[in-house]
Amino acid sequence: MNDKVNYLNPVASLAVEDRSAFIWKCYAHVVGAIVAFAAIEVYLFQSGIAERIALPMLNNWWLVLGAFIIAGWGASHVAHRVQSTQAQYAAFAVFIVVEALIFAPMLYIAAAMSPDIIDSAVGVTIMGSVGLVAVAMITRKDFSFLRGLLVWGGILALVGIFASLIFGFQMGTWFSVAMIGFAGAAVLYDTSNIMHHYPADKYVAASMALFASIALMFWYILRLFMSRD
Repeated sequence: MNDKVNYLNPVASLAVEDRSAFIWKCYAHVVGAIVAFAAIEVYLFQSGIAERIALPMLNNWWLVLGAFIIAGWGASHVAHRVQSTQAQYAAFAVFIVVEALIFAPMLYIAAAMSPDIIDSAVGVTIMGSVGLVAVAMITRKDFSFLRGLLVWGGILALVGIFASLIFGFQMGTWFSVAMIGFAGAAVLYDTSNIMHHYPADKYVAASMALFASIALMFWYILRLFMSRD
């Protein structure tokens, strides 16, 4: 989810063929990012890097959470600010690699608990994301009104996370459920922006925003499955 969308010359003002090409180009980039993310994770596990990353972080989850938040905001900010398509691709590539490294400790622990946990989380994330994208495309509704809700929800989530780290209490199952709902709203918002508000030259930045929201959903679905095991 990103609120730095340039509303000048939005894709909605283009011809139908150009608009459709832009939308499907965005979705193709998101699928490509997911495939690249999965390939990097396979390499990290097969090379043993995932284990070396995971072990030092078992007692420092605040580092993982902080990196997850900073990576998402930082890379998305860069991608939306730069004008060059090549620079947008570079930011997207860096973001995918950083996300893979951040996810490695949790995936390593989930795999140690039960490989089925990862498969289940992936399946639910895919079904949820496809369903939400379909809702946005079929209804053609502009979900930009969700922006304020997402901003305040994100602030409250950050406050809750850092409060749990400072005061030592656990963020329970209901927090994961709430964050899954938050990520779902972000997927709707990002898909709506792709259909209505992004300019035609920002398909890489648009794809990154949607990929980040799907990654956020996967993170908390995986966390929910791990807490129930």
